[in-house]
Amino acid sequence: MRNGIFITLEGPDGSGKTTVCKYLLKELTARGYDVVYTREPGGIEISEQIRHVILDPKNTAMDVKTEALLYAASRRQHLIEKVLPALDAGKIVLCDRFVDSSLAYQGIGRKIGFEEVLSINLFAIEGHFPDITLYLDLPAEIGIQRIAGRHFLDRLDQEEIGFHNRVVEGYKEVIRRFGDRISVVNANRDERLVCEEALAVLVKRIVAHDQT
Repeated sequence: MRNGIFITLEGPDGSGKTTVCKYLLKELTARGYDVVYTREPGGIEISEQIRHVILDPKNTAMDVKTEALLYAASRRQHLIEKVLPALDAGKIVLCDRFVDSSLAYQGIGRKIGFEEVLSINLFAIEGHFPDITLYLDLPAEIGIQRIAGRHFLDRLDQEEIGFHNRVVEGYKEVIRRFGDRISVVNANRDERLVCEEALAVLVKRIVAHDQT
């Protein structure tokens, strides 16, 4: 039985998830919380190998359902090997992306279907949904502008704008379905303001979680 708190950050490409995650890690640790930071796909050796296959721009022949299954496989190994042991030890797990990304990116972005991708992931995670999710809200067009200058664009980064717009719509459906655990933060602002609001919202949610 897990005693820790499972926190995830979600958002479209360019929304600043990794930056916010690192800020939250630093600030929560400074407040005395025992925090494990991780990411998806990846976080452990096997899942990082799967990440490379999924995101390699050369893998243009990859079928969309293969992609969804690979994400679920990576997630399963990451959950069993890293996330659940940390939660069982009473730690806070701060994860950059989790199941909501698959629902948005593969379910709606790839047009596989929300329910179909949810079914795959229910098998993979066996009910271990996050306790708290912060969604960094940003229009797809702005996100694409932000990542345009990156040294490396992965296979999903390089998708056309229609795909990224569908991803944002997918996240709206995720919020409709799982809104009780999700707090929305406006990411279309100065980085410092986004980080500070994310921290304030998260600390409030952690305190409320501890009181339940």
